[in-house]
Amino acid sequence: MVSFYDPNAAQNQTTQANVMVDLGTPEVLSDQHVTLTIDGQQISVPEGTSVLRAAALLNITIPKLCASDNLEAFGSCRLCAVEIAGRRGMPASCTTPAEQDMQVSTQNKKIARLRKNIMELYISDHPLDCLTCPSNGDCELQDMAGAVGLREVRYGFDGENHLDAAKDTSNPYFTFEPSKCIVCSRCVRACEEVQGTFALTIDGRGFDSKVSTGDNNDFLSSDCVSCGACVQACPTSTLMENSVIEQGQPERSVTTTCAYCGVGCSFEAQMKGEEVIRMVPAKDGQANHGHSCVKGRFAFGYATHQDRITSPMVRDSIDQPWRETSWQEAIDFAANKLKSVQAKYGKDSIGGITSSRCTNEETYLVQKLVRAAFGNNNTDTCARVCHSPTGYGLKATLGESAGTQTFDSVMQADTIIVIGANPTDAHPVFGSLLKKRLRQGAHLIIADPRKIDLGNSPHVTLDHHLPLRPGTNVAFINAMAHVIVDEGLEDKAFIAERCQTQAYQQWHSFISDSRHSPENTQDITGIDAEQLRKAARLYASVNNGAIYYGLGVTEHSQGSSMVMGIANLALLTGNIGREGVGVNPLRGQNNVQGSCDMGSFPHELPGYQHVNNDASREKFEQHWQVNIDNEPGLRIPNMFDAAIDGSFKGLYCQGEDIAQSDPNTNHVEAALKSLECLIVQDIFLNETAKFAHVFLPGSSFLEKDGTFTNAERRINRVRKVMTPLAGKADWETTMALSNALGYPMNYQHPKEIMAEIAELTPTFTGVSYEKLEQLGSIQWPCNDLNPQGTPTMHINDFPIGQATFAITEYVPTDERASRKFPLLLTTGRILSQYNVGAQTRRTDNQMWHDKDQLEIHPHDAQERGIKDGDNLGISSRAGNTVLTAKITSRMQPGVVYTTFHHPESGANVITTDNSDWATNCPEYKVTAVQVEKVSSPSNWQQRNKDFSRKQIDFLPKTRKGRTHAHE
Repeated sequence: MVSFYDPNAAQNQTTQANVMVDLGTPEVLSDQHVTLTIDGQQISVPEGTSVLRAAALLNITIPKLCASDNLEAFGSCRLCAVEIAGRRGMPASCTTPAEQDMQVSTQNKKIARLRKNIMELYISDHPLDCLTCPSNGDCELQDMAGAVGLREVRYGFDGENHLDAAKDTSNPYFTFEPSKCIVCSRCVRACEEVQGTFALTIDGRGFDSKVSTGDNNDFLSSDCVSCGACVQACPTSTLMENSVIEQGQPERSVTTTCAYCGVGCSFEAQMKGEEVIRMVPAKDGQANHGHSCVKGRFAFGYATHQDRITSPMVRDSIDQPWRETSWQEAIDFAANKLKSVQAKYGKDSIGGITSSRCTNEETYLVQKLVRAAFGNNNTDTCARVCHSPTGYGLKATLGESAGTQTFDSVMQADTIIVIGANPTDAHPVFGSLLKKRLRQGAHLIIADPRKIDLGNSPHVTLDHHLPLRPGTNVAFINAMAHVIVDEGLEDKAFIAERCQTQAYQQWHSFISDSRHSPENTQDITGIDAEQLRKAARLYASVNNGAIYYGLGVTEHSQGSSMVMGIANLALLTGNIGREGVGVNPLRGQNNVQGSCDMGSFPHELPGYQHVNNDASREKFEQHWQVNIDNEPGLRIPNMFDAAIDGSFKGLYCQGEDIAQSDPNTNHVEAALKSLECLIVQDIFLNETAKFAHVFLPGSSFLEKDGTFTNAERRINRVRKVMTPLAGKADWETTMALSNALGYPMNYQHPKEIMAEIAELTPTFTGVSYEKLEQLGSIQWPCNDLNPQGTPTMHINDFPIGQATFAITEYVPTDERASRKFPLLLTTGRILSQYNVGAQTRRTDNQMWHDKDQLEIHPHDAQERGIKDGDNLGISSRAGNTVLTAKITSRMQPGVVYTTFHHPESGANVITTDNSDWATNCPEYKVTAVQVEKVSSPSNWQQRNKDFSRKQIDFLPKTRKGRTHAHE
C-alpha cells in the first residue's frame, strides 16, 4: 500500500482541493485504467483505486470514520458502505477496488438506514458532552453524525458502556480519554504505518476492545515517542492536544517550516490571535507529507518562554552588569565598538558567524555584512563543525556540495547503508519513512560504533551491524570498495560512461592493494572480515543501493576523506543519478544546508563561488558596489587562535552558541574572553552571551518571513505567524547594523533579499517567492535548465562533466586509546533534545532527557566498579568533566558515548581541537578518555556554575521572569 509519501495521492489532493472530505485511503495504482459509474456519473481511474477515492474525485462524499488518506484501507467502521450492482451486501468502499463497468450507488434509503444505525451504535457509547468537548467544531464523529442525519439515539446510556474509563494525562502534550474512543484503530494504524513504533495495540475482543499502550502502561512510560501521529489520526477528542483542551480550537492557520532538524517539515501553525495553539504537520509538506516528531509537533513553547530576552543590552566589560537600552543605542554601541577595534587592530581584526537556525535571507545578509561592511572574508558558520567535509568531499568527487536525492527516494532503495547516523533520533520523520521501506523488505546495513534504535525497530530486519571503532571510517570504506573491485562487482558500464578514466585507473590501482582487504583491516576497524564482505556484496549486487550518513562520518580528522570514500563507493556501483540510490548526508540543523549555500564559508561567495575567481567576485562587487578581498578569511578555529594571539578582537555571532557547541571549551572560552567586542544575537542568554558586550534580541522562526533549505536541497517558505517579541526579525537587525557601519542595506521584505540571491547565484536563478507559492517548495538547482528544480541530481551528467574517484588513504587519528586514556569517547543526539538544547530544554521535552549521561559497556563498567547512576569523572588531554553513568550493551567495549544537550555537562570540555585535514571540522567523534568514579563536579563545572550565576545576576532587574538556562 502507498502511504503518506505517495506523490499520486498528493497530486490527487491538490487537484481536488474543493472536495469537502479527503480522498480516502491511498492505493497501489497501476498504469492501467478502469471505467466505472458512481451515482450515474462515469469516471476513469487507475486500476487499484478504491471506490471511496473514485467517488471523491467526482465530488461525491461518502461518510467514513476509519478511513484516512495516510493509512492503509481497514474497513472496520462500515460507515462507507455502498451498493454495487450484481453483488450481495453492502461492501466498504474504502477496501473495494474499482473495476471495469462497475455500477455503484453511494446513497439510497437502504444505505442511509444502515449508516444511521451504525452511527447510533457509536453515539450510544459516547459521552453526551458535545457542546463542551474540546474538539467541538473539529470532530469527525460529530460531522458524520450530521452527514448521516442522526438526530436522536434510541439506545439508553444506563446499560454496559465505557463512559467511566479513566483518562491518561501522563503525556505532557496530549490527553488520552478512552471514554470517547470508538475503536476505529486509526491511532494504532498511524503508530504502525506512519511512525513505525508499534506502541499502540487493540486489546480485547468485541465490546471489550480498547486502545492500549501495552502491559497496562500509560503513554509516558510506554514505547510512544510522542510524534503526534495518533493525535492527528484520532477522529474524536479521545486523543487531544492539551493546548486545545486548555485554550480551545484555533481560529486561523499559517503554513511555515519547522526550525529543528534538517528534514524541513512543513507545519500549519494554528493560531488564536498571536498565540500558537498547536502545530499540525501539513499533509502537502513535500518533506514530511503530514508526519512529524515530538520536537516539531509539540516543542514550540520556547518561542514565548519567559527566558526570552526581548530588549537590547550593552556593557563595556563582561565583569559589568548588563544595561537595557533602545535598539538604536544598542546598534550604535555595537557599530562604534567594531569601528574602534578595526581602527586599533586593522581591517581583518573582526568577523562574523552566521546561523544555521536562521533563514537563508538572514544568513546571506550576515556574510554580505562581513564582506561589504567589515571589508574582509572572516565569515563562517556552524557547518564548519558539522558538515563542512560534506561540502568538500562531494564537490571534489561529484562536483556539487550537497546530497543527491529526495527523502522519498529511499522508498525505491533495495539496500540501505546507514553510516554514522541515527535517523530515528536526529532525523525522526525521515527515520519513519526509512523504517517503512525496511518493513517492505529493503536490506539494512548499519556501520556505527554504537547500536542504534533503527536496527532494533519492530518488523525491521538488520542484515549487518558493522561495529567499526571510532576513527577508522576510512579504513572501513576502503575495505568495502576493495571487496567490490576484488570480486568484480563494479558497474563497469557506468564507470566507463560517467567517470574520469585516468582518475578511476589511479584509484583502482590504489584500492586493489591487499592492504585494504577486510582481512587486513579487521584489526583496525574491529569489523569481522566475512561480515564486511557480505555487506559489500549486499550493497553492490542489488538494483538500487543508497547510502545515508551523518556526523559520525564528517566529525573526524579524516571526515573529508570519508565523504569522498562514500562517493567512490556509489560511483563504483553506479548508484548515482536515479531514484533509490545516491549519497545522502543527513544535515543536523534546520538550515545548515542553506547556511552553506548562502556563502557563509570564508573562501566561498553564495552558491559555492570561490572568492579568488575573478568573474564570480566581480559580479558581487558590481552588485554590492564594494571591493571584495580575493583571499579567504578566517575559519572559526582560526578566529579563536587569532583572538588568543591578539590579532582578532571583534565578533558578530548570530544564532550560534559556540561556547557550548564548539570543541575544547577551555580554548573557546579563552578566545571569547580575549575579544574586545563580542556581539551576540539570539533569543536566549546562551553560554556565548556570558562573554558578550552587546546582546541583540533574536527572533524565532514564528516571528519572521524567509526560507530554509533542508538536507535534500529543498527550499521551503518560512512565514511569520506572530509579531517579533523584540520588535525586529533577525534580518532587520543585521540590516540596521550594516547601516550604522556605513554600508547601506534597505530591504523592505525578505523576498527582495531572495531576488538578489537569485540574481547572483547560478543554482538559485529560478527561485522566487512567487514560484515557491506556486510549487510549495523547490529543490535547487533551479534555473533555466531546471525551472521546476532538481529532485534527483546527476541524472545525465555531473557539474564537472565526469565524476572523479579520489584517493582516500587511511591515516590513523592522533586520538588513540592509550594507557593513560584507554577508552574512546564518541558523541551524538537524542530524540527529545536538539543541538545545544537551548530550545528544547525550555519545553516539556525535558521530561525525557533532563541531563546528559555517559553510556558505558558492562565490561568497562565492571572493571571500574561502576554502577548505574554513579558520578563519573571523564578526563582527556583537553580537560575533564563529570557525568552520571548509564551502563548499556549498546556500546562496544572500549567505547563510551554521551550527548551534549545540557551546558552544565561540559561535554565539549573534553573534546579536543583535533580536526579534519581539509576543513577543520572538529573530531568530536573520537576523544581518548579515562573514566573513574568521583564524588563531586569537575573544577570547570564549578567555575562555570559560579560564572553563570554571576552573569544572571548581571541581568537588568526590569527583566520579567527568570533565566533558567543554567539551573
